[in-house]
Amino acid sequence: MIDNQRAAGAVVGSAAGDALGAPFEFGPAGAFSSRFPASALGGEMCGGGGWEIGEATDDTQMAVMVAESLLERGGLDLPDIFARFQRWAASEPKDIGLQTEDVLTNGMPWDLAAAVHSQVNLRAAGNGSLMRAATSAVYFAHDGRQATMDAARKIAALTHGDGAAWEGTAIFHELVRLALEGDDPLASIPEVLTHVSPHHRERYETVLAPTWHPDDATEVNGAVWPCLGSAVWAVRTTTSFEAAVRVAVDLGGDTDTVAAVTGGLAGAMYGLDAIPTRWTEPLHVPLPGHGGRVLRLPELIDMAHRLAV
Repeated sequence: MIDNQRAAGAVVGSAAGDALGAPFEFGPAGAFSSRFPASALGGEMCGGGGWEIGEATDDTQMAVMVAESLLERGGLDLPDIFARFQRWAASEPKDIGLQTEDVLTNGMPWDLAAAVHSQVNLRAAGNGSLMRAATSAVYFAHDGRQATMDAARKIAALTHGDGAAWEGTAIFHELVRLALEGDDPLASIPEVLTHVSPHHRERYETVLAPTWHPDDATEVNGAVWPCLGSAVWAVRTTTSFEAAVRVAVDLGGDTDTVAAVTGGLAGAMYGLDAIPTRWTEPLHVPLPGHGGRVLRLPELIDMAHRLAV
């Protein structure tokens, strides 16, 4: 049974983490806590770097596109999701990953674009499929482990040709599913990893181990495995939604995505009520290429509830 408060927590939590981390993207570790040393002072949703206060980035914009396709098409329609992504990419969004942009604009059909990119560039394990996975994780949670992990892989493969991205997104889907059902996703990680492709399992066993720290990463957190590892570390080493997202942003690097992934998992665990209202009140998600709409908190909550049905 999926809890609506947890479902809304996952969707809103991911968006809030995204917007909170955006102004600190590519900055050094510690920049966030240096500016905001105590949560009681507020003001953390500060904007900057081209982002308005509370404005969500491509991470959440793509998550919304996935959600709207799932809801409007009544299930997984991969060509439709890809077409929505293409329309968005063509509208010159403020931010779009280099790999994602190439895949969406290289002129190849939906079922070949990512594979061709991967063959040409030989590097396609970025975190761009993981960053947008909160909404699909909620939608497929009621279908069980196998279905939600398979759906994650298929959606990830639209833009990422490396199986590492598929498996990282699948792990996230399953951890969110467990949290939505009231289970402890962190305690279940060893079991979840048995369902990961053997080609990628060892890498994820490393970054999801209780002893792993983001400082141990051998790649930047723009790659999928240290991004997921950092998010799990942030949740594992804290005891609240706010604390988890704060330490995620404070890691530096790809702060919006690490915080979005952290916020999605922490939101599923702690629920909507655990997300500070000073973060959710200014939260908004512009949708370039989709009628100029801007989603705010009520629309995000409604979307989450419909995804969870």
